[in-house]
Amino acid sequence: RKCTSLSHIKQLQAHLITTGLFRFYPSRSKLLDFCATSSAGSLPYAADVFRRILSPATNDWNAIIRGLAQSDQPTDAITCYHTMLHEFHKPDALTCSFALKACARALARLEARQIHSQVIRFGFKADVLLQTTLLDVYAKSGDLDNAHHAFDEMTMKDIASWNALIAGLAQGGRPSEALELFKMMRLEGLEPNEITVLGALSACSQLGAIKEGEKIYSYIRDEKLDINVQVCNVVIDMYAKCGYVDKAYWVFDNMSCRKSLVTWNTMIMALAMHGDGVKALELFEQMGRAGVCPDGVSYLAALCACNHAGLVEDGIRLFDSMEGCGVSPNVKHYGSVVDLLGRAGRLEEAFQIVNSMPMVPDAVLWQTLLGACKTYGNVEMAEQVSRKLVEMGSNSCGDFVLLSNVYAAHKRWDDVGRVREAMKSRDVRKVPGFSYIEVDGTIHKFVNGDQSHPNWQEIYRKLDEIRFRIKGYGYVPETDNVLHDIGQEDKENALCYHSEKLAVAFALVSTGEGTPIQVIKNLRICGDCHAMIKLISKIYDREIIVRDRARFHRFKEGSCSCRDYW
Repeated sequence: RKCTSLSHIKQLQAHLITTGLFRFYPSRSKLLDFCATSSAGSLPYAADVFRRILSPATNDWNAIIRGLAQSDQPTDAITCYHTMLHEFHKPDALTCSFALKACARALARLEARQIHSQVIRFGFKADVLLQTTLLDVYAKSGDLDNAHHAFDEMTMKDIASWNALIAGLAQGGRPSEALELFKMMRLEGLEPNEITVLGALSACSQLGAIKEGEKIYSYIRDEKLDINVQVCNVVIDMYAKCGYVDKAYWVFDNMSCRKSLVTWNTMIMALAMHGDGVKALELFEQMGRAGVCPDGVSYLAALCACNHAGLVEDGIRLFDSMEGCGVSPNVKHYGSVVDLLGRAGRLEEAFQIVNSMPMVPDAVLWQTLLGACKTYGNVEMAEQVSRKLVEMGSNSCGDFVLLSNVYAAHKRWDDVGRVREAMKSRDVRKVPGFSYIEVDGTIHKFVNGDQSHPNWQEIYRKLDEIRFRIKGYGYVPETDNVLHDIGQEDKENALCYHSEKLAVAFALVSTGEGTPIQVIKNLRICGDCHAMIKLISKIYDREIIVRDRARFHRFKEGSCSCRDYW
């Protein structure tokens, strides 16, 4: 413990060798472990010492495996573990624990399953710490069914095991289950800690579950967990992603702990996603004055703010200033500028940037340009960009759908058919659109044309009423992007039952007059839904917030916060 440098460790090693204690594994193992895992030590040196031991003990192996598991190459720990087995050294529970921790860091799901079977074979199944480590590795590697199974089999569930599964479910696309588990944990009498609330708030962010999020934030304040900057950052993110950017800013402005770089970045991105570009840029400037140096993420958030607010010249100026501030633009920054120019209709400039950038443009960047071609109906450029995507081997359904949209808008049905055939031949399937809405604490999910909801007939009747009423306000369905050569009435029907419309109609029949409505959509909101929801907000006097894949749309009194620039 008194060793503070590698030279001290070497002196201790020399002492152990000259006194003969190095031959006795307890002293030797402690030295190896300290050398392999402490900041004063050196993992390569520990590994070199280990290789010179003729007959290493289990604790010697454990020291090296533990050190490798904590290193930048955790897969080396898994290799070392297998070497140990091949040399007929029997591991103990600690060996398995360190190897599993390496699997968790490397997201090595297959290797974790193999070690799990060995844990059972070696008779370590009842070890509580090992059970928690197993649960953690399955949760982190996305094997959520096995994680749940491991959790259910645990005889003693401590706070770490609950945290591991809640975080795993939240990060693994099962946020509803994460929230249910969080509630169950409270009912069992366990007190959530900082780690617990991070996972639960992440689930609320994904679902837009503001009521649950506010309950958790109330608990955080009561328990003084908001002295932790990470917790504050996630609260800001939760409020922003649930559509309440003003509340997010209040938390940002009233933090009792010191703001980190992540805090500033989170708040700037929150304002960007809500279309408040001016305030986001003001905060970016304020960040510099507060002595916090912006990083690549800060610039990306500020560029996104320019994107969503249409601040083209500000965005270009910001991008041009990056190098001078010591931040090298990466492909995402270039993508933001391409998106900025593309949204503004400056397609040729955007195309030139893609062709002249110093790194190879990725598929996302070309897809961004393809989206701009769709918006402005530039068929020729859309075909060029589409060819680039094919050359790159991109097989995203979005590529095909956007090109189909361009053709459909120009009534080039033969080309639409050709694109659809290409999708079939490559087995590319369109990602189905779906929307979430929370009513009375329950999350309801809708897909396009959904008739599975218990109240679907009432929802459809409401939609018919809406269609009738909005026509009196000049509504004309935007049928240009319906990808089928069918009659006008059929096109209107195809648009009518999009998931976000179903969610809004459900909210209208399920909530009191004047209650705000909030919908979360997995894809970008379409032009027809956007136009229709604007009118619904006016006719029914409701504030309607839609969070789509790209940003927030706040509809109120017939207008949208995006000012129809999206």
